[in-house]
Amino acid sequence: MIQLSEGANRIYGEAAFEVLAKAQELEKQGKSILHFEIGEPDIETPKNIAHVGIQAIQDKKTHYVPSIGILKLRKAVQDEIEKTRGYRPDLEQVIITPGLKPGIFFSMLAIVNPGDEVIYPDPGYPTYGSVTSLIGAKGVMIPLLEENEFRMNPDDIKNKITKKTKLIIVNSPQNPTGSVMTKSEIEAIAELAEEHDIYVISDEIYSKMTYETCHYTPTARDKAKERTVLLDGFSKYYAMTGWRLGYMVVPPTMAGRLQDFLVSAISCTAAFTQWAGIEALTGSQSFIHDMMTRFKERRDKIVEGLNSVPGFSCQAPKGAFYAFPNIKKTNMNSQDCAEHLLYKAGVAILPGTAFGPYGEGYLRFSYATTLENISAAIMRIQESFE
Repeated sequence: MIQLSEGANRIYGEAAFEVLAKAQELEKQGKSILHFEIGEPDIETPKNIAHVGIQAIQDKKTHYVPSIGILKLRKAVQDEIEKTRGYRPDLEQVIITPGLKPGIFFSMLAIVNPGDEVIYPDPGYPTYGSVTSLIGAKGVMIPLLEENEFRMNPDDIKNKITKKTKLIIVNSPQNPTGSVMTKSEIEAIAELAEEHDIYVISDEIYSKMTYETCHYTPTARDKAKERTVLLDGFSKYYAMTGWRLGYMVVPPTMAGRLQDFLVSAISCTAAFTQWAGIEALTGSQSFIHDMMTRFKERRDKIVEGLNSVPGFSCQAPKGAFYAFPNIKKTNMNSQDCAEHLLYKAGVAILPGTAFGPYGEGYLRFSYATTLENISAAIMRIQESFE
């Protein structure tokens, strides 16, 4: 029998879609399921953005465009980075991608060799470990500890750096914990990268989604010109998950090679999607403020509710839209507790271990849902443990 490649057998997926499939199967059987498993805003793309995308199709903007992106969108990203990160990247540094995930893939493929070491947070976004495994590199996980509000500790990173370390991945605000790193922590990681000549990939897909704090980027140190890569996109704060649109800000030496990656892998990002992205960045931003006002209300409600469940305790996240309660006092492991909630309470969530071994003892709730659903879920969870 012909065998698949070693890399094909090393790569892995995401539990969120597996749990979603289970939940949908239960719904087909007539069971009521409340969904907290998928990291997606529960609102529609703003009308002004959608209208521009529709108009672009009607105007026949449906053909090939430059692989690195439409010039007007790349210039809009330049303006966005200058406004939100405090520096203006050169145009050649800006690359448009069909979502943020290809940015993770392409930047890691451009940086990491088999046998290199990649440092990333655990619990953390599964794609980091999956791509590391695909490449044949070694994943070095930094535990995110509850006593440090689940923030990535620069001292822990420093202790894990070896001669084989090639890359540090930072994600703040963070999935799945909702933690937001402090300015001093971000600066310390950037300094470590410079001192040891290591690359940093900064996944900033939740950069506009913070509460009572600010977002900081490690790319500010070198303006993404030497060793840092900034990844961001439109999915979360413009409610454009299905549009598949993201961008990268990369060192000029990497940009040319990434252009060839894009040509070989995707040809280009859909043209009409990019025109919608231009409107997202240059149009009114009031939508984001309104959305985050609602998310804060939901955050406060779900944190209060989870803390009322026997055996649960939950810190208030500082960013994104995820709650990450500690369930160790239930005397159940994460997987068993997640299945208990799905089948006994009709509440679909993710076990902390879906994001790495250090997620054991925790669950992830995506509270991008209604206040009514949050109240109903808390009631069902409480009843399921009685």
